[in-house]
Amino acid sequence: MTTALITHPDCTSHITPPGHPEQVARLDAILTALEPLDLLRVSAPMGAETDVLRAHPKAHFDALRAADPEQGIVQLDPDTWMSPGSLAAAWRGVGAVTRAVDLVLGGEVTNAYCAIRPPGHHAEKETPMGFCLFGNVAIAAKYALDHHGLSRVAIVDFDVHHGNGTQDLVQEDPRILFVSSHQMPLYPGTGDPSDTGDHDTVLNIALRDGTEGPEFRQIYETQIFPRIEAFAPELILVSAGFDAHRADPLAGINLETEDFAWVTGRICDLAEKLCAGRVVSAQEGGYDLEALGACAFAHVNVLKERGR
Repeated sequence: MTTALITHPDCTSHITPPGHPEQVARLDAILTALEPLDLLRVSAPMGAETDVLRAHPKAHFDALRAADPEQGIVQLDPDTWMSPGSLAAAWRGVGAVTRAVDLVLGGEVTNAYCAIRPPGHHAEKETPMGFCLFGNVAIAAKYALDHHGLSRVAIVDFDVHHGNGTQDLVQEDPRILFVSSHQMPLYPGTGDPSDTGDHDTVLNIALRDGTEGPEFRQIYETQIFPRIEAFAPELILVSAGFDAHRADPLAGINLETEDFAWVTGRICDLAEKLCAGRVVSAQEGGYDLEALGACAFAHVNVLKERGR
């Protein structure tokens, strides 16, 4: 048993304007940082339309195909762009997370990390936004439930921004617990703790500007981990955003690299107790390149140590 690293060169073909924080260099920084680790390296396949349809209506990817430029770049909203390679990159992201679920649930690996871009947790049912085109982690959850026959899946999103897209895609499904810790107020302005979803399967935790590691850890220990344990998932999915790091330019949470290693380890503790250690992680935010590489290494190194 080991840890799978799933990625594809197509994920670098998604080009954004100069100065855009969601840039090709992000994936380069991650993969460079992970080079020393002994991982099972897997090429992400193209995602299947049937899997996207588990979470998004057909109108969503039809609109993305219509917007797909033959040259140059096009703007979908103030933050979200497409280049000629963006749609292929997004499909590889879908393929990465579904392949990761197959590997973990098939017992070929204990856990998996998907090094993909564009990220996914802001993409709503019919609205690409916040750098995101497809809801990768939501698609993975639906795939695990519908294709593999699981009964309960938990999603932990520790990106500094609320995973509004993931919530939009899963909150109607009582088989999915969605937990998001995020800075408020901050983009996209959603994720109030009073918002608990259609079946009380959404837990939104608002972090104040300036939150540091000890408070973050206490919140997870007292509010988040007990909720996950009570739900008893058969698989834990992680939206691994590292933009709550103190060096990140897009937010104001002051976590250290060690805090991301800690939360990864505690998620693995729960997974070992509840679901045979089965964890699938997908990359979301993180926009300071040095911090991003360090946090990705810390996160995946813990997965590797726990995947032995």
